[in-house]
Amino acid sequence: MTSAITPFHVTIPAEQLTDLRARLANTRWPDQPEGVGWRLGIPVDHLRDLAEYWRTGFDWPARERRLNTYPQFTTEIDGTDVHFVHVRSAKPDARPLLLSHGWPSQFTEYLDLVEPLAEDFHVVLVSLPGFGFPGPTREADWGPTRIADAFAELMTRLGYERFAAHAPDWGGIALRELAVRHPDRLLGVHLLNMVSASAKSPADLAGLTGDDLAAAERSLARFAAFSMDIGHVIVQGTRPQTFSYGLTDSPVGQLAWIAEKFRTFSGGTDVVDRDHLLTTASIYWFTATANSAARIYTSALAMATATENSVVPTGMAIFANDATHAVRALAERFNTIVRWTEFDRGGHFPALEAPDLLLPEIRAFVSSLDT
Repeated sequence: MTSAITPFHVTIPAEQLTDLRARLANTRWPDQPEGVGWRLGIPVDHLRDLAEYWRTGFDWPARERRLNTYPQFTTEIDGTDVHFVHVRSAKPDARPLLLSHGWPSQFTEYLDLVEPLAEDFHVVLVSLPGFGFPGPTREADWGPTRIADAFAELMTRLGYERFAAHAPDWGGIALRELAVRHPDRLLGVHLLNMVSASAKSPADLAGLTGDDLAAAERSLARFAAFSMDIGHVIVQGTRPQTFSYGLTDSPVGQLAWIAEKFRTFSGGTDVVDRDHLLTTASIYWFTATANSAARIYTSALAMATATENSVVPTGMAIFANDATHAVRALAERFNTIVRWTEFDRGGHFPALEAPDLLLPEIRAFVSSLDT
């Protein structure tokens, strides 16, 4: 193992762009029955428009130049290369803040928050291993527990023994593992959509009364509706290798797979700017990491189902249009909740949908923590 930290620069060769555009031009499109809309998946006309813009209008070189305005690095941890952005605050007493992301996102989801947060904190924005740069993980079992340990090691290498952390989705699940496994390292952890805090079956309603019961019933209804959109969990959690051939060989296949989820995870509306969506799709495509990113589902399904208690101060922000909805009474069963904020807008990707809400929320949580 090496502890070297190496500067990283995004460079996609011109021939890869030429190949991408040729593949998009030669897409073999499926049929679509009339009148089905989004019921069977992303509609052909919608995807054709996105793919054509990707081929003829999307300016990857400009996006690449913007990515390279951020100081990026890689370091090898536990046999894989970990990619991250590191921006130190000008404040000498600034607290370290670790940020990450989930699926189907990339680190780019949080780029616009890096500079504002760096006014107060030393910001480390880390890509989930195998999600985009610098490429696939070399082993199969990179789940939340192993990612948690990698996060801890990364912060040690950067000289941050104690730090705060924020992430949604899989990044948040890894952070909760970090809180359980390395509680002494964390000042606090801020989460958005931890599924273990949502009602998933009638058994989760047991013992609840009043407002707690009503909130859990709403959460259960939201989860039941979302269960129509979890085919990706089954596929990626059982046979990611088989499915990855299509995503790795066809850019339209890759685009369809994530574009649908950006929409359905936030209440069935197109909330993400198409240039951001295509930046995300491009990173997955150029790095060929559809398979390694999908394997986080396989690794997580192999984890023990028991939930361990976290003693780390935990904040949760709940956004109205998220695919699942956390319930404080359920979250408090296994977490030390010190801050709970509910917003009347925003969804699964608030860093993109409602940064004006998320930014002050993260800042307020981290600033409130004891050293």
